[in-house]
Order: sequence, then C-alpha cells, then structure tokens
Amino acid sequence: MPEINLTTRLVGGIKGTFFVPDYQRGYRWGKNEVETLLNDVYEYGSKLRCHENENYCLQPIVVRNHGDKFELIDGQQRLTTIYLIYACMHEISNGFMSEPCFSLSYETRQESSEFLKKPDEERKDDNIDFFFICDAYKTIKEWFSPDGKLQQHHLTRINDYFNSCVKVIWYEVPDSEDGVSLFTRLNIGKIPLTSSELVKALFLKIGNEGVIRQEELSLEWDAIERELHEEAFWGFLSNRTASDYQTRIDLVLDLMANKQPSDKEPYRTFLHFDKKLKDGETLKNIWNDIRHNYLTLKEWFADHDFYHKIGYLIASGSRTLQEMLNEYEGKSKSEFRAVIDEYIKQSVTFGKDKDYDELSYANATDKWNIQKLLLLFNVESVRLIDNKKMRFPFGRHKEENWSLEHIHAQNSEGLQTNGKIRDWLEAHVKSLKSIGGQEELVASMVNLITQIKENPKTAKVREQFEQLQADVIKALTPQDDDAGEYIHLLPNMALISAGQNSALSNYTFDAKRNYILEMDKKGEYIPFCTKMVFMKYYSTSETNLHFWSKSDRDAYLKAIKKILSKYFE
Repeated sequence: MPEINLTTRLVGGIKGTFFVPDYQRGYRWGKNEVETLLNDVYEYGSKLRCHENENYCLQPIVVRNHGDKFELIDGQQRLTTIYLIYACMHEISNGFMSEPCFSLSYETRQESSEFLKKPDEERKDDNIDFFFICDAYKTIKEWFSPDGKLQQHHLTRINDYFNSCVKVIWYEVPDSEDGVSLFTRLNIGKIPLTSSELVKALFLKIGNEGVIRQEELSLEWDAIERELHEEAFWGFLSNRTASDYQTRIDLVLDLMANKQPSDKEPYRTFLHFDKKLKDGETLKNIWNDIRHNYLTLKEWFADHDFYHKIGYLIASGSRTLQEMLNEYEGKSKSEFRAVIDEYIKQSVTFGKDKDYDELSYANATDKWNIQKLLLLFNVESVRLIDNKKMRFPFGRHKEENWSLEHIHAQNSEGLQTNGKIRDWLEAHVKSLKSIGGQEELVASMVNLITQIKENPKTAKVREQFEQLQADVIKALTPQDDDAGEYIHLLPNMALISAGQNSALSNYTFDAKRNYILEMDKKGEYIPFCTKMVFMKYYSTSETNLHFWSKSDRDAYLKAIKKILSKYFE
C-alpha cells in the first residue's frame, strides 16, 4: 500500500512553499467564510485555553511532496486565508508579529504570489483573484479593528491560538497519487475527508504495517460499515438520522472518543485516535477496543431483552448509548440487566404525589410523561410476546413524529374549514349507519354534506354543524359516560403519528377505528398497542365495537398495569 503521511500540525508550524497547480481555480472566499474562520478560531481557542492537550482542527490540507515544494491539492482557500491573516497581523502590529512562515505560488497566475504579499486596493479590479484577495484582507483588518479601533486582545489571542491549540489536519499523499484525480474526487464528495475516513487512513499508514494486517483491518472496517446500514440495527442504536453521519461507523468511533452531540469540533474523534497513537498506544489495541465496542452493540441487538429495553431507553431519551456502554463496562450480564430495569423504572417515576393513571393530557409535563409511558407499554408488550419472533420496530418508529391521540374525542377544535367539516361528517355517517336507528340524523348530515359540496367556500354551515356534531357525539358515546372525568387521562390516550393525528383528532372512537382499519390495510405503521386498542383486544367479550366505554377504559388500564407492573413502585 502507498505511504500516506497523516498527522496534525499547529497552524503556527506550517512552513514551506505551496504550489497551486493550474487545475484549481483562484482564491474565492468572501466575507462570510473569512469571518467564520476567524470567529471559530477565536471561540474555540478561548474554550481550549484552559484545557491542556485539547485542540481545535481546521479542515484538512491535502498535499503532495515535490522535494522543495508541496503541491496543494485541497485546502487552497483555507491556507490562503491563513496567509492573509498572518500578513495582516504583521502589518497592524507594525512588524511586531512575524510574517507568514510559508509562501504560496501559482502555476498560471504568477502575479498573484506577489499581490498576496501586499494587497493593493488600487489594483483590486485588475483581475478576479486580486478582487477576492483585497476583499478578504479588508475583512480581516475590520475584524481586528471594528469601528477603526484595534482590538489588541483579538490580535494577540489569534496569534497565540495559532501557535498553541489550533491545528490543520496534514494529509500528505504519495507521488503515485494523481493530483488532478484526487482533487476532483475530493471536490465532488466521492471521498469526503470525514473524521472516520481520516481515522481509517491513520490506521492504514505504512508505518503501522506489521502491527495488524492492513487488508484484514480494511475488510473488518468495511464489514462494520455495511452492517450499520441495516436499518433495524441503526434504528435501535441511534435517535439521529443516518444523514447526520456521512459514514455510519462514525457512530462507533464517536462513542470511543466520547464525542457529544453538542460538540462542534468536526474532527474531535480523529484527534482522539491521533493522540492515542502519538501517546504510544498500539494500533492493535486501539482496533481491538473498537471491535469490542462494536461487538457489544451487536450482542445487545441480538439479545431480545437487551434490544427492547435498551432500545426504549435510547428512543425515549432516558439514556444515551454512551451512558449504556459506560454502565456495561465491568459488570456481569445479570448486574447490567438490573441497572437497565432501574433506569426504566426511573424513566416512568413521575413523583410521589402523582400516580401514573392521574397524569393529564392538559398538563404539558404530564403530556410528555404519558407519551413516554405509552412508548414503554408498546415496547414491553412486543417484548413479552411468547414466541419472541416479533420485535418492536425502532427504525420505523423513529421515522415519524409521535403525538398523543384521544381514543374518543368530544370537541370540534381544528375543524375550521368547510372541507374538514365535510370530512368529519362523512366519517361519522358511516359510523351512524353501522349502529342503526339514526336515520333522521344521517339524513341531516348528508344534506349538510351536499350543501358544502355545492358551495365549498360560501356555504354557511358552522351553526348547523355544531348542533349535528353534538347529536353525533351523543349517539356514539355511552350514555353513562362523563367526558369531564376521563377525556384527558391515560385510559383515553394512545400513540399515533402527528400526521395521522391531524386527521383524526376530532373523531369519535368508531370513526377513528374505521380510519385505523383502513391505514392498517394499506400497510401504514401503527404502534402495536394503538392497534390493539382500536381492535378492542383489551376489552371484554361483552364490549360494543362502536363505543369506547368505561369497561373498555378499565380493561385498557388494567393491561397497562399488568405489562408495566415491574417498573412501578
């Protein structure tokens, strides 16, 4: 395998002559890119000042060594801006700060090399390169001296950060690599230099050969990436979408580096492994650790109980995958199972003064707790199925935004247009016909539907509809029910996707049941327990399929208590 020189260098340690070949365009960064670079260096440098051995990395600079020069394959815009920052600091400090320690030359734009050393506003319009160089230099000057007054602390700190904690990733490719081809691939995203790609390159350096066979490592690496593309596996592991990762092995490597989602350092993981190698840890040991953690995740995925319980903790946001791996370390499986159960118990402990069946949809905090409780009810119900062949589909579940649905609704909120009113009436005509004895009410509803169809925008229907709706709700609600007692409580709640909820939120139980049946026929994803509720599987044999009665609610609550009993005090 060709030798790759991959390391990190402090910005202040960049030296030599960089040659920009003719296949690259000229300098084109504008005000936004230049200010972003300066702001990032200042912000992250300030944060890292108190943390020894931590660094902030700029995007990679890809070069090829030509003896006394480096062919600059990727990173021209960044390196040119760094050059201009040094030149500007030298000028406004009256020579106190040193000039750039490196130079840039161009194959086809030789005059740009001299112009870069001393940008001249009077020649700004001579060519497009001069224009962007002048604008960038002006932006840098204004950043150091807003309102015309030099901010000395900006000047000294940027210089200090370049020398102490801000680095570039130095990616030196062998002579055998074609520069034009590599430049093209980098710039169309075929081989993005993500943190994981750089870590892989670290491991495959020629200097590591003999510690572990490169072909073996490369094959194992690709196998892990391929297996992480299994949607069921990915859905179990992460609440983030696959698009958040350019390569999925990043998830495993980020776990190893303890990189938090809030960490904006794009190369934190690369820096972690680079430091390990520089500190003398062997590639074999590092790779064995990666493989060990990955195999642990696979073991959890394969284990029926671990899959459901850990999957719930991650999906509900109760625990992160990182926290679960930390807890697993050094524990027996029985000890780890006890920890998991305790975490689940904590996730559905809502305070000593409130029992779970007193949680109310009308309370914002309770609303979220009901949703979490019902997620656990769904997951545990699937887990406890005897044959253990069925699994809760975390992947499909995470594709949707979930909300709470009233199993039986008794209001007209959201029915603000004639179209929605018509849909509501049509859905409930079907329900009334199925129970029979409501011919006069059905006729009035059909008459109103006809009015709306004939004059969809101008028909005056609100007053007629509200009276009809009250009559429909009364006809489809058990006579002994008091909506005020149960309407917002757990026994009248089920999980459903936000999109489906927008269509169903004002429907009575029977109309919702018909709608759920149609969605099920089309293969749409409906949570296991939501389907069980509307199919009346929790209810007694004497139940009426068209009503959501007190006995139905009691049976539903009893099922929740039974399934989740081990997690309640």
